[in-house]
Amino acid sequence: MRALLSVYDKTGLIEFARDLVSLDVEIISSGGTSTSLADAGIKHLEVAEVTGAPEMLGGRVKTLHPKIHGGILADRSKPEHLEDINAQGIDLIDLVVCNLYPFRSDPSIEMIDVGGPTMVRAAAKNHDHVGVVVDPSDYPKVIAEMRTQGSLSATTRRSLARKAFAHTSDYDAAIVGWFDEAESTGELPQSVDLPQSITISLERAGELRYGENPHQKGARYRTVGGPRGFWDDVVQHGGRELSYLNLFDGEAAWRLAHELLELEGADKAAVIVKHANPCGVAIGTDLLTAYQRAFEADPLSAFGGIVALTGEVDLDIATAIVANPLADVLIAPSITNDALELFAAKRKNMRPLEAPRPRSELLAFRQIAGGFLVQDPDRFLAERKNFEVVTERQPTAAEWLDLELAWHVCGRTSSNAIVFAKDGQIVGVGCGQQNRVDAAGLASKKAAGRAVGGAGASDAFFPFRDGLDAVADAGVAIVVQPGGSLRDKDIIEAANERNVVMVMTGERHFRH
Repeated sequence: MRALLSVYDKTGLIEFARDLVSLDVEIISSGGTSTSLADAGIKHLEVAEVTGAPEMLGGRVKTLHPKIHGGILADRSKPEHLEDINAQGIDLIDLVVCNLYPFRSDPSIEMIDVGGPTMVRAAAKNHDHVGVVVDPSDYPKVIAEMRTQGSLSATTRRSLARKAFAHTSDYDAAIVGWFDEAESTGELPQSVDLPQSITISLERAGELRYGENPHQKGARYRTVGGPRGFWDDVVQHGGRELSYLNLFDGEAAWRLAHELLELEGADKAAVIVKHANPCGVAIGTDLLTAYQRAFEADPLSAFGGIVALTGEVDLDIATAIVANPLADVLIAPSITNDALELFAAKRKNMRPLEAPRPRSELLAFRQIAGGFLVQDPDRFLAERKNFEVVTERQPTAAEWLDLELAWHVCGRTSSNAIVFAKDGQIVGVGCGQQNRVDAAGLASKKAAGRAVGGAGASDAFFPFRDGLDAVADAGVAIVVQPGGSLRDKDIIEAANERNVVMVMTGERHFRH
């Protein structure tokens, strides 16, 4: 029996090779793997000894030779295959042990492996006769089966082949992703459109308590070889396992909280999300005050919500949190030990999470039958300097702050959406409505008079003046909306009539 060993990840390699030798398996190897085996005193053949050809082209050509691939690909059930390899003096290879360089760790043309993936795919294709091992964690199982049965079972070879094809698929996906990222950063000629093809390779990163509902299974997957998402570096301090919706809502809360830090005057931000929509938001210079004001925006909806805070959670903030109805999840960049002790004593079911800042994603996906909808992630492109004041009165400095806060929160709220803000605090949210008048009515009801003199935001234009009137009825002093309606002139006249400042951004932010 012969085994070909060529691995980047050398975890358990020496022990595995020694076990193979103890089973009278002849080992073939090359490159760094061969060096490791030699240093450990493990007898083996160099690939060059088998092929009769030296490594070429700076190592690009080592295993790409009929005496390697003929030995791997020969179908033992076909006499003509056996005749061919006998005629060429080729010996069969029964086991291929190969894992590939983690391309994302140092992406470049030189790191694109050719021989390794070719060997893995060849062995996986011929799994009826050849075993292929790409994961060091499978070494003990392989040795145990070979020791007790003399060879690998058909079931094991098939399972290993499936893992091998996933391994090469992940590797290729990392390379494709590198090309796509290079295009987006200008290192290669830029694409004028979304890519013609998208390769997505995912690996399970963790189990979830359940899916969207308790009767659904759920798990978190991450992109293989891609940049780490912030969830990969989250540290959970106590509480039950996270569920599908904990992550979904947590993502919405954490991203919005950090987007708000870009606003003038927003040194700290507090966001409370329920069912992926913000129900409480406040910004300011003091995190404790921001949290308290975010909670006070809608205490009823805050129960069981996700709290995201952009600064360290100390004992004072923790005391305020436990004094309020239960939050399912708390996300912050850091949490002090005394705060964690308080949560452990008073909020055993809450999941306190320490998380790094989220990074921007290149593309946004949504699954539909037979495929995906793909788009650029929604970003706020227009800045205050690009906004157009279309009414007679100009905004004050305080109105600008509330306007931008309402506008950003509205863009992260399910459409149709209307959001009211006053003095750095969101005071009313109307979301997920089929018409803008109902959204404004819902926001006004939640504001309960607190929007007077504040700002109102609409995620899309007002098609008729009734929507603008519904917002103005809440007593706001300024309204921000994209504009672009056929009736913009009528809407502007209505705003002047109601003595409301109107600002148009030229940028719609629907969220479905």
